[in-house]
Amino acid sequence: MLKSNTVTLVACPTCQTKSPWSQENPDRPFCSARCKLIDLGEWANESYSIPQLTSDEDEIFSEDLVVDTNKSFL
Repeated sequence: MLKSNTVTLVACPTCQTKSPWSQENPDRPFCSARCKLIDLGEWANESYSIPQLTSDEDEIFSEDLVVDTNKSFL
């Protein structure tokens, strides 16, 4: 099997700069460690979130929960 010399370029999720998708780029899919840290900071600041749908069922069952302050969960 012949090895291809083409390099796949991907857009950095932070700055959109094209960077190689290869083992020589340890920060992939980011172009640099800086962009990787910026992205991590966005997640830590909760700038990114995964949407969650609430349902009527969640509201129905949450009303049934009774909190006993005398019991410990530990």
